[in-house]
Amino acid sequence: MKKVLIIIIGLTLIGLVSWKVYERTSLLRKPAVMQRGAIPVAVETKPVLKTKIRDVGLFTGTLYPKAQFIVAPKIAGRLEKLFVNISDPVNGGQLIAVLEDDEHLQTVDQAGAELEVARANLEESRSALGISEREFERAKVLRQKKIASESELDTAEALFKAQSAKHKVAIAQVAQKEAAFKGAKVRLSYTQIHAPWEGDSGNRVVGERFVDEGAMLAPNTSIVSILDIDSLLALIYVIERDYSKVRIGQEGIVSTDAFPGRNFSGKVLRLAPLLKETSRQARVEIEVPNPEGLLKPGMFVRVQIEFAHKENATVVPVSALIKRKGVVGVFLADPAEMKARFFPLTIGIVNSEWAEVVKPSLDGSVVTLGHHLLEEGSTIILPPAKPVGQGTGTAGHKDEEARPEVKR
Repeated sequence: MKKVLIIIIGLTLIGLVSWKVYERTSLLRKPAVMQRGAIPVAVETKPVLKTKIRDVGLFTGTLYPKAQFIVAPKIAGRLEKLFVNISDPVNGGQLIAVLEDDEHLQTVDQAGAELEVARANLEESRSALGISEREFERAKVLRQKKIASESELDTAEALFKAQSAKHKVAIAQVAQKEAAFKGAKVRLSYTQIHAPWEGDSGNRVVGERFVDEGAMLAPNTSIVSILDIDSLLALIYVIERDYSKVRIGQEGIVSTDAFPGRNFSGKVLRLAPLLKETSRQARVEIEVPNPEGLLKPGMFVRVQIEFAHKENATVVPVSALIKRKGVVGVFLADPAEMKARFFPLTIGIVNSEWAEVVKPSLDGSVVTLGHHLLEEGSTIILPPAKPVGQGTGTAGHKDEEARPEVKR
């Protein structure tokens, strides 16, 4: 019993000591917690600028000809002559190639001869029809005068009807032979392969040649491809974020590695009404005039499209933006009191480096590094100013920062 009592007393003493230690520790911690908000935070700042801001999208794509098609024969035959080669200019209606035409010439001659025979038969039937018609008329007159019998009249009438039917057959045969003759001439014309358009349609050239002279061609065998490069299409794809910003008629600045330092101007011609489910991207076609013929289909290009811009806008670095209680704003540095003040902002144009401040009116310097440790009225430590002549001075800094035209 004594042992149990001693154990209970010992446990009670240990509990009292532990409680006292806990109270003392808690009292020592409270000042530190209360003073945490007063600890100065080292920060970096950048000035609020008044300058032009642009929201520019930068995309990559490929150039395609405005029109491209394949020249191919409609009939089979041996390629006897090819008059064009790669990069040769092609005009509307120009003769491009000739197929062997001996067999087709013979077919035309035969169809022509058959047409002449049909026409001769038609003349013969027309003459016979005239004779039978006159005999029939004479028989009717004689019958009225009771000179000719009824059977003679019937015979004359039957002969007239038979000759009339033969005449119709002869007319049909002539029409048939004329169609056959025209068909033979059309097939003969297919041996002469011309550029399939009329008049001047811009700068069209031969892109590729697929066969050589002497080759046996089946119908629709590719001979050459024709490209319209008077203007080209720059094909790019935009993601969902930029889709709503693209408009028909917007200017696109096109550049390519083939001509470094030179830009080509184009216009947005078409915007796909859908985004592909696999990539969540939409097709955009930009028409690029190519009067000098410098740009070629297949070139890799970079395209800049300006979505929005504003002159003399108040801008802050994007890195200065921070959320406090669900509100976007910035911490403005007060160098006199060495304090940071939080200002909620209404944001306008935003690109990868800069954000336009629509309201309120803002001036001074904003915190760009260390603001995640700040609260309203926090004490801050600013980096020491660089001596004049070392590093970048204020003017140089402003000149560098005053170009928030960053492409995305």
